[in-house]
Amino acid sequence: MATDFDADRSHVVHERRDGFHIVRMARPEKRNAMNRAGRQDLLKAFERSAADGARVVILTGTDRSFCSGVDLVERANDLKAGRPADPASDWIELVTAIRQHPGIFIAAVNGMAMGGGASFINVCDLAIASEEAWISSPEMGFGAFAHFSGPGAQFQVLPKHTAWMLYTTERVDGAKAAAWGLVNECVPPAELLPRAEALAAKIAAFDPVALTETKWALERTPGAEVEWRAAFEYGQRVNERIRERTNAQGIGLSEFANGGRSEGQGP
Repeated sequence: MATDFDADRSHVVHERRDGFHIVRMARPEKRNAMNRAGRQDLLKAFERSAADGARVVILTGTDRSFCSGVDLVERANDLKAGRPADPASDWIELVTAIRQHPGIFIAAVNGMAMGGGASFINVCDLAIASEEAWISSPEMGFGAFAHFSGPGAQFQVLPKHTAWMLYTTERVDGAKAAAWGLVNECVPPAELLPRAEALAAKIAAFDPVALTETKWALERTPGAEVEWRAAFEYGQRVNERIRERTNAQGIGLSEFANGGRSEGQGP
């Protein structure tokens, strides 16, 4: 295991594992609210994981919080002092960096996730929640639209579920989040990181080109290819691009023809 950042010097701890990385938000005294420095640290961690060729990135928090979003105290102080926002580390840069990253992101939601923290869950490709976790969009209480966690949830869950979160600001616990589709699974706290790591290791064993192309396809098809034939033809083009860049499909078919079985086929 290699660690890029020391929690004493940074708001992010970044660990390299075999085939995947773990990026941990480490500002527990502020419920892992990401101030300007923390956002910059996260972006650096995402960039390094992409440069290292990490096929999977686990994003998690520290202690009892996943992430409480933007550091509103810092933002208020900046406004009071007339300091301009830092566009290079704005929250939109973080969430789009996850969507544009070639690796698969797994949110390991260890505790509370509010506002921008909820948007992290929405933009990650997969998510596992602890039974102690809860998710909320509190922006209506500030007289604001949840402009990150709201649209993000609309891509993930039924409209009534998104509306409930935005209109009521009520917390959604881990079990309900799994039932609603905000996360894939809800597990006991002690099982959260082991489950996320096991899932990361399994996914990281697959061909990196196929993983990245599948990520792009899952993002593009619902938004751009709304007609059945067009969606199927788009899927064919995705596989053509994969075959142009890797021989993983040919190897897999050859192994199957010789009596082998792929991971997805089971025993």
